[in-house]
Amino acid sequence: MTHSYIIAARRSPVAPRGGALSSLTLDELAKPVLDALLADAGITPDEIGELIVSNALGAGGNPARIVALGAGWPERIAGLSIDRQCAGGLDALILGDALIRSGHHDIVVAGGVESYSRRPLRSRTFTDGSPPEPYDQAQFTPWPDRDPDMAEAANALAQSRNISRAAQDAWAIASHAAANRPAPEITTVAGLSHDPFTRALTQRHCDKAPRISGAITAANMAVAADGAAFVVMVSERIAHTRGLPAAAFLAGATIGGDPTLPGLAPIAVINAILDQTKTDPNMLQSAQIMEAFAVQAIACQEGANIPRGIVNRRGGALARGHPVGASGAILAVQLFHDLRGTGGTGLAAIASAGGLGSAVLLRG
Repeated sequence: MTHSYIIAARRSPVAPRGGALSSLTLDELAKPVLDALLADAGITPDEIGELIVSNALGAGGNPARIVALGAGWPERIAGLSIDRQCAGGLDALILGDALIRSGHHDIVVAGGVESYSRRPLRSRTFTDGSPPEPYDQAQFTPWPDRDPDMAEAANALAQSRNISRAAQDAWAIASHAAANRPAPEITTVAGLSHDPFTRALTQRHCDKAPRISGAITAANMAVAADGAAFVVMVSERIAHTRGLPAAAFLAGATIGGDPTLPGLAPIAVINAILDQTKTDPNMLQSAQIMEAFAVQAIACQEGANIPRGIVNRRGGALARGHPVGASGAILAVQLFHDLRGTGGTGLAAIASAGGLGSAVLLRG
């Protein structure tokens, strides 16, 4: 089989933690999205072979199983949960593609769901009798001196690439401005039908924003958030029989890089899949690049030579928020809708803590 295909893609609104979606559990966040997704695709739960769910902040176990059962799907759908932090949402699609092309399944639902608001509290334990110590950022390397705070890593990236605070603020302002467009991929969840964080961000707001680390401020980094996003991936046979506008999954990969500068990791994987598919970045119709920090998006766009005009044309994570395990899937959902029925080629890419970069290439 040459390719798998995406035939439907949906996401929830993205709301900052403590906001409109904060009362919902993972399965409650995911169910309306999955219901709308299957309706768009014209399939029933009985036809689904597997559900792959990215989740980074939950309590472990198997969130995918909880999501499948909460959606009322057949008990035979086991659910596969993955955690590759920010990259997980795209990695879910990469795994779905592999399951389909290998012949294991004809239909796979893949994506991610995250509730930053409902994440469990975590504590480190010690062998010397010291009391447990709460922590927020998980460990990503075995070396404390090469395992930076993400905002500090973003500031180090800005310094290494000479990307000014003014450039980062300008990117954030543009992201909010672009997000004030219709978002056909959004499913109403808990009465919310839009991304409530999007606003008319101005330079005055950016100048007053609290400084987090160096040039990194509350205005040019994404806010922690809740959200869900999923796609239906099918075999070539199913895609041809359904008669729906489909996007071919041309390539997808994840590559590790320097853990101290995780924002640079997507450059290598973007270049790798463009080379693999013999795709000139100037021929791309759309690019969705994660904006956990404005400086990451700038570094990736410039480092991979992607035309600025095609990047995040309907806004990015700076304008909506960052539901960690779902963010990569949100990029793919938006890319699908950008490309739908156009015949064009598009890219989605994301950086992840620990120095990881994931990217996928779709053709509408």
